[in-house]
Amino acid sequence: MKRGGETQGLLAAALLLTLSAEAAGVPARPWPPLLGAREAFSPELSATIERVWLEPTLSRTVNGPVAHVPPGVYLAFVDTPEVTAAAARFKKLASYQVQVLGEDRYRGDDGDGGRGITQVLRREGQRRVILSQGEHTSLFLGTISGSALSVLDLEQHGDSVEPVMRAYVHIDDRVAATLARALISSLGFLADRKLAEGLRITAVVAEWAVDPSGGFCEWLAAEPIPAARRARVMTALPACARGVAQSGDARR
Repeated sequence: MKRGGETQGLLAAALLLTLSAEAAGVPARPWPPLLGAREAFSPELSATIERVWLEPTLSRTVNGPVAHVPPGVYLAFVDTPEVTAAAARFKKLASYQVQVLGEDRYRGDDGDGGRGITQVLRREGQRRVILSQGEHTSLFLGTISGSALSVLDLEQHGDSVEPVMRAYVHIDDRVAATLARALISSLGFLADRKLAEGLRITAVVAEWAVDPSGGFCEWLAAEPIPAARRARVMTALPACARGVAQSGDARR
């Protein structure tokens, strides 16, 4: 949620070219109904979405670990993958790097051969739809490129949330795509682990954020994050907002 992370999370690089997953059947409809009208997107973006949706090399559905936080807190970190990545580096959870390119676009590197561009296509309630485009480099296959359409849903269970990720991946290279399909039955568990990695890191960071003794608010206040991006996280964490205000009053 890679990377993202995610995304989200940033989840782009982690999800992009996982080489073992369930074989993907061709969806019955030519356009993902969860995205609304095709005309809402540019012709170039629509073409990429359709290619992944109609011709997926792989697909996988993974349940992430339960996070003991409200949905709004979890989604705050999905929607600010650069903050999640910075927190993951600080906590030594991962070496993700995320750069904000615009309101809904990010460049990500998972530190493990995956890198690419992620764009949030739709935010609706407790669902996020994300398109990732990039490449993955490994000793096994060299560098291959592709695209991934990921759907993240949060299922609420009392005071906790369980993320469910559905990913549709289109690998550009035909040889790599054929090999990926051939490895499905023997290496499927590795795909699950890779897909769940970004969800696990997001859960850990979100739980750190709501721990009153964890020091997250102090870290967030000191981290060189643009004020508008920091505010998106603080909106979901009123205790952090109050703490920053009180610190400012004390300094005066």
